[in-house]
Amino acid sequence: MNTQLPIGVFDSGVGGLTVVKEIMNQLPDETIIYFGDTARVPYGNKSQETIVKYSRQIAQFLLKERVKAIVIACNTASAFALETLQKECPVPVLGVVKPGARAAAEVSANGRIGVIGTEGTVRSGLYGTYIREIRPEVSVYGKACPLFVPLVEEGLCEDEVTVLMAKRYLQPLLAESVDTIVLGCTHYPLLRGVVAQVAGPEVTLVNPAFETAKDLRELLTKKGLLARKDRTPEHRFYVSDGAEQFRAFANSILPCEMIETDAVNVKVFA
Repeated sequence: MNTQLPIGVFDSGVGGLTVVKEIMNQLPDETIIYFGDTARVPYGNKSQETIVKYSRQIAQFLLKERVKAIVIACNTASAFALETLQKECPVPVLGVVKPGARAAAEVSANGRIGVIGTEGTVRSGLYGTYIREIRPEVSVYGKACPLFVPLVEEGLCEDEVTVLMAKRYLQPLLAESVDTIVLGCTHYPLLRGVVAQVAGPEVTLVNPAFETAKDLRELLTKKGLLARKDRTPEHRFYVSDGAEQFRAFANSILPCEMIETDAVNVKVFA
């Protein structure tokens, strides 16, 4: 396979850009093709059948763009569609749940771990499943935080209302004496400061986006697919709706400027 082929990354919306940011930082020579399903966001309140259908459509679009690997930069889609895409796609497929679960299992000292995420991610219980595969004795406590995503997308990451919601969401986890909290939605790293403030210094925060980029580097190295350092990556960004809004948000968090974004109807891909 051509090592200069791009890496495909997709999410239900803009949250997966936190994964893209980590990939850009850790793998600066790699070209990224990103798809944000902004017309159908959020995924967290949809059925597994629907999420698998959407994920298949997006994967087919990325494969048409000749990617060498696919990263599911969405916790809900990772929970519900990862195994399906790994079986069906001719390129390696990574999700964000397993890397985050592994890191949480490794860093927790008291074996009491909290997971915050969408309704779908928390309902799936997949973080707990993976964590207990590594450390069977660990207790995992999930808490859905449905208002965090719209707060991030409204640019209210440090607003007073976000702090108040963080206190409400995290209180049940802190009451269980968790010493580790997994930021189980790709939007949540943008709330890291608020979550850390509310949780306190004794609680370690795990960012699955960072861990996923590490796993991607290891995968590409193992398969001999790391890009050569002989050209500047030309990243491409696609959405299913709202290209202008997406571009503004992306330019505010990514380490590159003037991101061009095109709208694509992935429903045409079977």
